[in-house]
Amino acid sequence: MARPADDRKAKLCKKVKEILCRKRAAALPLGYTFTKLNQVLRGWINYFRIGSMKTWLKNDFSPWLRHKVRVVILKQWKKPKTVYTNLMRLNVAFGCNMTDEDVYKVAYSRLGLYRRCGMYVVNYLLSQKVLSLPNKKENRPGLVDPLAYYLRNT
Repeated sequence: MARPADDRKAKLCKKVKEILCRKRAAALPLGYTFTKLNQVLRGWINYFRIGSMKTWLKNDFSPWLRHKVRVVILKQWKKPKTVYTNLMRLNVAFGCNMTDEDVYKVAYSRLGLYRRCGMYVVNYLLSQKVLSLPNKKENRPGLVDPLAYYLRNT
């Protein structure tokens, strides 16, 4: 079965890294970043649709992409108090049963952004479902799930 070559996958990852560069992406509105990401992902998946890439999208690319997006979101929130407040809002809004202590540990942790975004609290509260929801108030589109987009049109 045909599949995208490794250098093409690497080129996609490089393009996504440029869009999600912490310095630039945190300075831009999240709506703009999501729009650019969605354009790149849809274009790449449509171009390589004929190939078989389900396992790569499911196991490697999609989790990595969501992790990078979470890092940008936490970077935009900047201060531990803001991180705590926003994570607690998500906790209440989506009915997650995270304790105050768990959220507090993440918000006030001295670990770096990348490590904090790997913690289960952030992964659960900023899940794939939450990231894919559009926000009308902030004029932000939802993030495209690459695997679902690929499977929808195959």
